[in-house]
Amino acid sequence: MELWHHLNTLLLLTLFVITGYPLIFKPKKPLPMTIKKAVEWAFYISTIPPICLIMGLANYGSDTWTWISTGSLNINITLQTDQYSAIFISIALFVTWNILQFSIWYMNHDPKINTFFKFILIFLMAMIILVTAGSMLNLFIGWEGVGLLSFLLIGWYHARSQAASAAMQAVMYNRIGDIGFLLAFCWMMKNSSSADLTIALSTTPTTPLLLALITAAASKSAQFTLHPWLASAMEGPTPVSALLHSSTMVVAGVFLLIRIQPLLQQNKMALLTCLCLGTTTSTLAAIAAVKQMDIKKIIAYSTSSQLGLMMTAIGMNLPHLAFTHMCTHAFFKALLFLCSGIIIHALENEQDIRKMGGLHYSLPLTSSCVTIASLALVGFPFMAGFFSKDTIIETMLSSHTNFLAITITLLTTSLSAAYSIRLIFFSFLLHPQSPNTPQPIEDSPLIAYPLMRLALGSVMVGPTILQLIPPNHPPSTTIPIFIKLATLLSTTLGLLLAYDLIMYWKPTLFHSTKNHLFQESYYEFMMHPLLKTSTLLAASFITSHLLEHIILLTFGPKLLKRSNLILFHLMNITHTGLIKLYMTTLLIFLSIILLFPLV
Repeated sequence: MELWHHLNTLLLLTLFVITGYPLIFKPKKPLPMTIKKAVEWAFYISTIPPICLIMGLANYGSDTWTWISTGSLNINITLQTDQYSAIFISIALFVTWNILQFSIWYMNHDPKINTFFKFILIFLMAMIILVTAGSMLNLFIGWEGVGLLSFLLIGWYHARSQAASAAMQAVMYNRIGDIGFLLAFCWMMKNSSSADLTIALSTTPTTPLLLALITAAASKSAQFTLHPWLASAMEGPTPVSALLHSSTMVVAGVFLLIRIQPLLQQNKMALLTCLCLGTTTSTLAAIAAVKQMDIKKIIAYSTSSQLGLMMTAIGMNLPHLAFTHMCTHAFFKALLFLCSGIIIHALENEQDIRKMGGLHYSLPLTSSCVTIASLALVGFPFMAGFFSKDTIIETMLSSHTNFLAITITLLTTSLSAAYSIRLIFFSFLLHPQSPNTPQPIEDSPLIAYPLMRLALGSVMVGPTILQLIPPNHPPSTTIPIFIKLATLLSTTLGLLLAYDLIMYWKPTLFHSTKNHLFQESYYEFMMHPLLKTSTLLAASFITSHLLEHIILLTFGPKLLKRSNLILFHLMNITHTGLIKLYMTTLLIFLSIILLFPLV
C-alpha cells in the first residue's frame, strides 16, 4: 500500500512536469496545439488514481517537505492525495482539454493567442495546487494564483472599459475573502505553530475562525453579498467563462469548505451560516436567471444558483454530495458556455435571446448539446445532474432540516427548470428574430469534438462519481414515494412556469422600458448601494475623527495644556528657596530694565 501512496505523489509531480513543459521549452509545433496536447496527455495520466480507486487498490496520503523550521514554527509544503483530489484533477484536466481545443478555433484571430493559452495553463496549474494542498501554504499559493489569473483572463479585452471594470471588480470582491483566509492562516500559525491542515483539523475550532474561512469561500464561490463580480466576469472571452464558471475558480471556495468539513461539523453556527448563504444565493440567482435576457448571464446566474446548492449541501453536513454535484456541474456548465460562444459567434456577437430563434436549423449540434446540458442542469432522470441534485434534495427531505431551507431548495429546482426551458425556447424553437443569417460553423472538429465529449460526460458521469464518493452516513433503506417524487414534481412545476412565461411573452415587450420583468436583474447590483453607503460612512467617520481628535485637539486644548505645563515647569524651577538664585534673578531683570532704554 505504501507503494501506491508514493505512486500517487509521483503521478502528481508528473502532471506538473507535463503541463509545465510548454511553458519552459520552446515547442516545434504551434504553442496552442502543444498546450492542448500536453493537457490531453496529463488527463490520460490523471485517470490512473481513479481507476485504482475503482479497483480497490488506492491508498491515499500526503508527502511533506519542510520549508521553514524553527524552534516553535514549522511551515511545510504538503501534497495531499485523496479521493477528492484524484477525481477532481481528472475532471478539471478533461474540461480544460476540451476548452483549449475549442479555444484554438475561438481565439484563432487573436494576436496574443499564445499568451492566452499560457494564462489558461498557469490557471490550471494553480487550481491543481489548490486541490492537492495539504497545508495552508500550498492552499494560499493556489488560492492567490487562481485569483490573479482570473483577473488577467477576465480583463483579456482590457481596451474595453467594461472588461477592465469587471476584472477589477472580481479582484476587489475576492480580496475581501482573502482577508478572511489570511486571518485563518494567522490563527493556525499562532495556535498550532504549524500550517499543516491535518494538525488544524484535529483541533477544536472557534467560531470566528470558521466564519473567516466561510467568508473566504463565499467570495471565491460568489455567494450572496459577495456575488456581483460573477455576472460581470462575462465580459471575458467565452472559453474563460467556461473554465472559470465550471470546474475551477468558482468551485474553489466550495472545495475549501469540503476540506475543512471536520471543523465545520463541530460548530452549528458555521453550518447554519453555510445553509443560509446557500439557500439565499441559490434562490436569488435563479430568480435573476429567469429575468435575464443575455444568454451568457443566464448561464452565469445558473452557475451562482448551483453554487448555492453546493453551499446548502455543506450546511447540511453533506460534503460528499456537494463534491458530487461540483463534479457533475463541471461537465454540463462548460458545455453550456461553449454552446453560448458558438451561438454568439454565429449571430455576429448577438447575446440577447429575444433576437435569436430558429437556430436548431443552422446549428443542430449546438441545439442538441444545449438541450442535453439543460436537462442535466434541471436534474432530469438518469442525466448527470440527477444523481447529484436529486440526491441532495432527497437527503434534505429525509432529515430533520429546517422546513424553510427545504422549501427554498425545491423552489430553486423549479426556477432552474423555468430558465433552462426558456433559454431553449427563445434560442432554438422560436421563429427567427435576428436579421443576421446564422453562419454554419459546426463542421470544424475543433468545435464538434469538445461538444460531443462534454455532452457524453453530462449524460454518463453521474453514477460513476456517486459510486466513487462514499457517504458520511449510511443512506436510508426506505424512502417514502412523495420524497422520491419531490424533485420531479418541482421540475414539472418549473416547466409549467416556463410555459406560462413563454405564452405571455410578446415581441412588443422588447421595446417596453417599463416592464421590470424583462429589465436587468437587480440581483447583480443590490449590494452596490450598501457598499457605497458603508464606504461613505466609513470615510466620513475617519475624516471627522482625524479632524476632531488630531487637528482640533492637537492645536487647541492639547496645545494650550502643553504651553501651560512648560510655563508651570519654568516657574517651579525658580521656586527653590535659595537666596542666591533669587538675587541672581533680580539682578538679571534690573539689568534688562536699565539697558532697555539704551537699545
